[in-house]
Amino acid sequence: MTTRRAVFLDRDGVIIENQDDYVRSWEQVCFLPQAFETLRCLARTSFIVVLVTNQSAIGRGLITLDQGLTINRRVVAEIERNGGRVEASYLCPHRPEDRCTCRKPAPGMLLQAAGELDLDLSQSYLIGDALSDVEAARSAGVTPILVLTGRGVGQSALLATQDLCACTVLPNLREAFEYIMDGEREPL
Repeated sequence: MTTRRAVFLDRDGVIIENQDDYVRSWEQVCFLPQAFETLRCLARTSFIVVLVTNQSAIGRGLITLDQGLTINRRVVAEIERNGGRVEASYLCPHRPEDRCTCRKPAPGMLLQAAGELDLDLSQSYLIGDALSDVEAARSAGVTPILVLTGRGVGQSALLATQDLCACTVLPNLREAFEYIMDGEREPL
């Protein structure tokens, strides 16, 4: 029986600033406050850390797949250079209208990670800033946490209309990490 648990992290709006016109170059990457500190703390846990990101700028022809993968690799390298760790990174290059199985809200990236990394999804979390993150988590049997950074404020207002009100909503990545860790502590 699998006991490996993961914290899945959306990239834009959770770790780095979301860009209205997409992150198209490394020069546009700006890490959110407390991201490195929080990811260092997460690295000291037993959770497998997995990055899952929709990057439709590739499917829209705004950047190439190679450019998208290079930005993603540099984000992971910067996290690791600052004391964090990322065991795996998954990127969906498709546009929403492509209706692929990997683009969140579809659970494809989470299911692929579970198969490749031998993860127990029912004991895992996904931290994201969009309803698509919440829906992907729910579809995969993962506990979703919506953060109010990135698109989170606007997306949180839609929770009730999407019948997703039971989702935990927190201010940022740091608060989400602390919430997960509070759930890990044994009651006295």
